[in-house]
Amino acid sequence: MVTTLSDRGQTAIPARIRKRFKLKAHQQLEWADDGKVIYVLPVAKDPIAAFRGSASKGLTKALLAGRREDARR
Repeated sequence: MVTTLSDRGQTAIPARIRKRFKLKAHQQLEWADDGKVIYVLPVAKDPIAAFRGSASKGLTKALLAGRREDARR
């Protein structure tokens, strides 16, 4: 998909992208670049809720086991 940049630096997000990622009016977007590629990332209204449940299962046990190992040393 191709969009055009206006004289004021504005562009439109194609409807197909807005629907796919459930983007709504007034939603914030984060722009990031790595020197070669520009990334546009939606910012969650509640970042904590957005990440809830995303960690792999057993991570807490592994972290606690690591801390016990460190304490023994």
